[in-house]
Amino acid sequence: MDINQVFEAFNSLRVLVIGDVMLDSYVWGKVDRISPEAPVPVVNVQKREYRLGGAGNVLLNVQSLGAEAIVCSVIGTDNAGDQLEGSLLEKGLNCEGLIRSGDRITTIKERIIAGSQQVVRIDTETDKPISKSETANLISKAKELIPSCQVIIFEDYDKGVLTPESIAEITSFANEHNVPTVVDPKKRNFLSYNHTTLFKPNLKELREGLKVDFNVDNPAELQETVQLLKDTLQVSGALITLSERGVFIDYQDEIHKLPAHIRQIADVSGAGDTVISIAACCVALGLPPKEIASISNLGGGLVCELVGVVPIDKNLLKTEAAKLY
Repeated sequence: MDINQVFEAFNSLRVLVIGDVMLDSYVWGKVDRISPEAPVPVVNVQKREYRLGGAGNVLLNVQSLGAEAIVCSVIGTDNAGDQLEGSLLEKGLNCEGLIRSGDRITTIKERIIAGSQQVVRIDTETDKPISKSETANLISKAKELIPSCQVIIFEDYDKGVLTPESIAEITSFANEHNVPTVVDPKKRNFLSYNHTTLFKPNLKELREGLKVDFNVDNPAELQETVQLLKDTLQVSGALITLSERGVFIDYQDEIHKLPAHIRQIADVSGAGDTVISIAACCVALGLPPKEIASISNLGGGLVCELVGVVPIDKNLLKTEAAKLY
């Protein structure tokens, strides 16, 4: 497949994103005085904005690549849940797998910004695991959707939507149906993603998840640690993001370490979401490991040039990728 065929083929994919979807709220204002009640600034609000956060940013990245992004998650029946579902629908995302629960609050992260300075962040959330009935419902929804999808992304933010039980059952069902599973892990469930297809921790997550320390600049030590990860979880492959050091992939009997692209870094927020989205779509198309790592690495670098959490620009990524091939 040449690069044009790859980007064209993205348009035919259905991608199931299972995990913690949340709402990012931004309140912009200005500060002219200090409160008489306490030594804190009074922010006079000028603008409010809601954006999709957590797994929501992965959904937007998948959609930007041209694929159909399907959300599978549990959120509350509260006002924030209404706002979140409305935002998903407004963006044209498929909400077939979205479960609303009266027993759960919707995660909302509210940032108060005065001028260009973030004054405070207010998190309204729970990180307790979803209930047994919610877990059963999530597994059931996933099983309904998996046969029509070409790849699954587990997007774990440790907020409780993904549990060892749901991970095991969904992965087993996906493997039976030959649907690959790509994982963006966090600490709590790190060792629960057995028998998945491609496991994508960053360097910090790799060290903490396996409780090992190693010299990342020593190729043999890095390779040994990734082999330990593969053996521990019995995963088919691992893609490790190494920030300014690039990426490392060990998949389908191939090992490659690719350097980071030299860029004007404006903001690294959301780069991991872009990498996992591109990697999953590339895995769904059966691309070779080096190509998976290369296109994902390129996309992660491109979004770092932009301020804020912004999904990848498909045309820009295609133009840049064409220079590599």
